[in-house]
Amino acid sequence: MPGENLSRDEARERAALLAVDGYDVSLDVRSALGGSDSGSGAPRTFRSVTTIRFRCAEPGASSFADLIAPSVTAVSLNGRDLDPSEVFDGSRITLEDLAADNELVVDAQCAYSRTGEGLHRFVDPEDGEVYLYTQYEPADSRRVFANFEQPDLKAPFRFEVRAPQGWTVWSNGAGELTDGTWRFAETKPISTYITCVVAGPYHYVTDSYSRTFSDGTTLDIPLGAMCREGLAPYFDADDIFLVTKQGLDFFHDHFDYPYPFGKYDQAFVPEYNLGAMENPGMVTFREEYIFRGKVTRASYEGRANTILHEMAHMWFGDLVTMVWWDDLWLKESFADFMGTFANVGATRFKDAWITFANRRKAWAYRADQLPSTHPITADIRDLQDAKLNFDGITYAKGASVLKQLVAYAGQDAFLEGSRRYFKRHAYGNTRLGDLLSVLEETSGRDMATWARSWLQTAGVNSLTPQVLLDADGHVAELAVLQEAAESHPDLRPHRVAVGLYRRGREGALERYAQAETDVDGPRTVVAELMGAQAPELVLVNDDDLTYCKTRFDDTSLATLRAALGDMTDPLARALCWSALWNMTRDALLPAREFIDLVLRFAGRESDIGVLQMLQAWAESALTHYVAPEWRKQGSRLLTQGASAELYAAEQGSEHQLAWARFFARVTDEPGFELLSGLLDGSATVEGLEVDQELRWALLDTLATHGVVGEKELAAELARDDTASGKRHQVRCLAARPSEAVKAQAWAQVVESDTLSNALVESTIAGWGRPSQRELLAPYAEKYFAAIERVWSERSIQIGMDVVRGLFPALQQSQATLDATDAWLAAHEDAAPALRRLVLEARDDLARTLRGQACDAAATASTA
Repeated sequence: MPGENLSRDEARERAALLAVDGYDVSLDVRSALGGSDSGSGAPRTFRSVTTIRFRCAEPGASSFADLIAPSVTAVSLNGRDLDPSEVFDGSRITLEDLAADNELVVDAQCAYSRTGEGLHRFVDPEDGEVYLYTQYEPADSRRVFANFEQPDLKAPFRFEVRAPQGWTVWSNGAGELTDGTWRFAETKPISTYITCVVAGPYHYVTDSYSRTFSDGTTLDIPLGAMCREGLAPYFDADDIFLVTKQGLDFFHDHFDYPYPFGKYDQAFVPEYNLGAMENPGMVTFREEYIFRGKVTRASYEGRANTILHEMAHMWFGDLVTMVWWDDLWLKESFADFMGTFANVGATRFKDAWITFANRRKAWAYRADQLPSTHPITADIRDLQDAKLNFDGITYAKGASVLKQLVAYAGQDAFLEGSRRYFKRHAYGNTRLGDLLSVLEETSGRDMATWARSWLQTAGVNSLTPQVLLDADGHVAELAVLQEAAESHPDLRPHRVAVGLYRRGREGALERYAQAETDVDGPRTVVAELMGAQAPELVLVNDDDLTYCKTRFDDTSLATLRAALGDMTDPLARALCWSALWNMTRDALLPAREFIDLVLRFAGRESDIGVLQMLQAWAESALTHYVAPEWRKQGSRLLTQGASAELYAAEQGSEHQLAWARFFARVTDEPGFELLSGLLDGSATVEGLEVDQELRWALLDTLATHGVVGEKELAAELARDDTASGKRHQVRCLAARPSEAVKAQAWAQVVESDTLSNALVESTIAGWGRPSQRELLAPYAEKYFAAIERVWSERSIQIGMDVVRGLFPALQQSQATLDATDAWLAAHEDAAPALRRLVLEARDDLARTLRGQACDAAATASTA
C-alpha cells in the first residue's frame, strides 16, 4: 500500500508533537501451530493487543499510530471507542483531538510473515516443528503491534506472549511463564525497531558473564544461545559464548559504560533476510552461521565479526540511537568498524584487518561507484530510501572512514569521544553534530572540516605514486597524485602510510622504508622518502589507513606482475590484490590478466579469507569481464589451475577445501567425472572429506550442466531431509538447463507468492547461471514488463530480491543496455527505490561491457 511509507517530514512533525511514556504489548501466537502455509487465501493471523501511553504537546491536535494488519477488532483512545473502519486504513490509525496525556488501546489481528519481515513463521520440514521470530528494521514492528514507528520516539516496553504449550518465548527483557502466559521485564527506553520476540521449541544453551569494575561494582549478565532442534548437533555454543565474553570484556575496557540491557541472548533463526540484528538482550542471526559441514577459518572469523558488530550496537545504536535514518551511519559504520577492531583486539582472529581490507572494502568500493552512491550521512526521504541504504556505503565505507578518523584524531581521542558520547546521550537520540562535538573536545581537531570531506560527499578518490629518481638510483622526489571521478570531484584529506618495497636476496618482496603523511589536494610530496633507495613497488595506502582506490606506477605494476606471490606481508599483499581487482573492474587491467595473476599466485596465499576472495573475483572476472570469445579458454584454464591446486594443497587443510569448492564451481566438462565420483565414492581426493554441504556444492554444478536431474536431487533430499537440504534442492532444481525448468522457476518467483523468502532466494540463485545465457535470453523482455507490478504487489524485501536477482545481467550486450535505458526513460515516475535498483544493475552492465572491451583490446594488441 502507498500508505505503508513514512516520510522524514511526517516523522519530524510527529516527534515534535508526541512523547511516548510506555508500551504494553500482548501477543497470542497459539495460532502458529498447524501445517505449512499454502501461500494462498487469507493469511494466518495472531491476536495483538497494544496499550500506548503518550503525551501530546498541543492538546486538541491530531496524529496517527502505525499498524499493518489484516484487520482491527477494536480501538479506544482515552476510554473513547473509535470505529476501526473509520480510523484504520490498513497501515495507519488516525488519532484526533488528543489530550495532554493519552492512552491508546488497539486490538488487532496481525499476519504471520513468510518474507522475514514482521513475525516470521517457519515450519521445519524435518520434524514439523514451528518456529517464530521477529525482524523489524527499519519499520516492520508495526506488522506485529500498533506503535509510533520511528527511531526517535523511544519508550520502555513490556511484552507478554501466550504461546503453545511446551514452547519457550524470549524477548528483550528477562521472562517467566505464569498462568500460561510469558511475561517479560520492562525494557529501558528503546526504539520500536529493536524490540523482539522469539518463540518455539528452540534448542537453548546457557552460560554467564561477570565483570567487576574499578569502583568495586559487579555486573552479572546471563548468556543464552539458541537454534532449531534440527541444528543442535552442529551448534558450537561454546565458541559463540567464548567470542561473546571476549567482546563484552573488550567493550567494557574501551567504552567505560556497563552493558545496559540485562541478559544477552543470541538466536540463530531460519529464513533470515539479514546477517544479524542488534535487538538489545535478544540478538538474532541467520542460522547459516551454524556450520553443518567443514568450513574454513574465514567463516568462523566472519561469524565472530558479526557477533561483535551486533554487540557494539548495544552502545552504538541501542543505547544511543540516530534521530532518523539519515544518520544510520551513527550506528552501522561504528558497529562495522568496532566488529573488526574488537576481533583483532579480543579474539583469536588477529588478522581481521586483512579481511576488512580485502572483503569489506571491496563492497564499499563497488557501492561508491554506482550512480546511487551517496554521502555517508545520506538524504533519507522515507522508509523505502532507508531500506535501500543498508548498503556498502553506510556499512563498509563508513567503517573505512572511521578507520581513517582514528588515524586522523588518534585512537585514544576517538575512544574517549565515544565514552563521552554514551554518557551524554544515554537512552536518547543523536545527529551528526552530537558526535562531532565530543570528538572535537577529545582530539582538538577540526571535525566539521573532516566531516564535510568524508561524511558529506560521495565517491572514492584514487591515489597514485609518482617517483622521480636521481642519477644514483635514489628517490629524488616521491609524490602522491589524487584524482576524483567527474561525477564526484571532491578531493579529500587522507592520512596515509606510503611503503617502499624491493626484492631481497631470497627473492622476497619486502618493505624497506615507510612514511606516514597527510595527503591533501591533487599532488602531495612525501619529503620523508627523498633519498631512499629506488623502490620496485610503491604502496601508497600501506597499512590500509585510508579509504581510496590504490593505483600503481608502471614499475610497481611490472613488479606485481612478476612477483606478487613473493610479497611477505599478508596485509600489503591483500591491499595489492584489492587494487588489482579495482583496476580490472575499472577496465584498466584486462580481466584475463587478473585471472592469470590468480592462477600464478593465489596458491601461495596464506590467508584463507583472501584466497577465497580471490577465487570469487576470478570467477566474477570470467563471468563478466573477459571478452566472450575468450570465455571458454578462461574456463579451461581456471579448471586446470583449480585442479592442480586442489591436489597440491595440504591434505585435510582448509586450503584444500577452498580449492575443492572453487573447482566444483568453475569446472567444465572434463571435471564432471571427478565430481560424480566424489559423490558416489568411486573417486577420492586424499584428505578431502565430502560432507553433506560439499555434496550439495558438487550437485549444484552437475545439475547446472544437466548431469543429474530431478531424480538424483530427490534422492539427495531424502538423504538430507532438512530445511537446509530443501533450500539446496530448490536451488539445484532451478539450475537445470531446461526451458521448462526456467519457465517454472520464473513463474514461482514472479507470478506467485507461494514461496517463502528463503526459497525465493534459492530459486533465483539457481535460475541465473552463466553457462545458460542463451536459455535465459527471452526473459530480458519479460523482466522489464514485470518489475513494476512485482514492486507494487510484493513486500519490499521480496521486491528487492526479484529486481536485483532477475535483472538480465548475463545478456551482456548493447541491446540489453538500451532496453534498460528505455525502461528507465519510460518509468521516470516509478518508485524511486525501484529506479535505484534498476540504475545500479544498469551501471554494473555498462561496467561489464567496458571490461570486456578492455579484455578484447588486450587480445588484439597481442595478436
